[in-house]
Amino acid sequence: MKASRIAAAGAVSGLAVLALSAPAFAHVGVQPEGAAAKGGYAVVDFKVPNERDNASTTKLEVTFPTDHPLASVMPQPVPGWTSEVTKAKPAKPLESHGKQITEVVTKVTWTADGKGVEPGYFQKFPVSLGALPEDADQLVFKAVQTYSNKEVVRWIEVPQEGQEEPDTPAPVLKLTAAEDDAHGASGASDAKADDTEAAAKNTAADSTSSDSGSGTDTTARVLGVVGIVVGAAGVGYGVLAGRRRTSGAA
Repeated sequence: MKASRIAAAGAVSGLAVLALSAPAFAHVGVQPEGAAAKGGYAVVDFKVPNERDNASTTKLEVTFPTDHPLASVMPQPVPGWTSEVTKAKPAKPLESHGKQITEVVTKVTWTADGKGVEPGYFQKFPVSLGALPEDADQLVFKAVQTYSNKEVVRWIEVPQEGQEEPDTPAPVLKLTAAEDDAHGASGASDAKADDTEAAAKNTAADSTSSDSGSGTDTTARVLGVVGIVVGAAGVGYGVLAGRRRTSGAA
């Protein structure tokens, strides 16, 4: 009896731990496909898990940051979903690649055409965006998730460094260092590699030329020796023939 009670208590405790820890992991998040470098463009995925057993996720609204507005935002088509991009005038004038920006994206809304994200599944919503700010280490996107039973979950709490994660954290995109330096280093490395390869080719060509010249000199020497031998044989044959004729005439 004691053993069964201990096992039952352990099972209940385990379920309680899972129940308490599940919300911390199953929330709307954002992850880049590759790097999200400052000043560049990136493709990011908004990952939406379904946290309910009796309802499906039928709508997702993602609000874009106003402190670092993004001029270019293009959602990738997702089968079974319709996307809508909301734009507005920036609070202050912006420029990108020497052009004046008159509109920035403030929100993207995805609405399910059918069942949506059913229980036990998740869905990714890819978006191409940029140019990413050069003076920030992260971007915060606030999201609102709507279920088929009309329940709404607002993922809008901004996580603070050094504090525990909030119950409904907003998706945060971490930005990496600008890639200009990396490209420069890569270019220098490539240039060195090209110089090394060229030097190797020149050395090989010189070696081939030297080998060719050496072979030519050797051949000439052999032919010269053969010519001398043949000439000497001819002279000897002529002298011998002359002696025979002189001896016959006498």
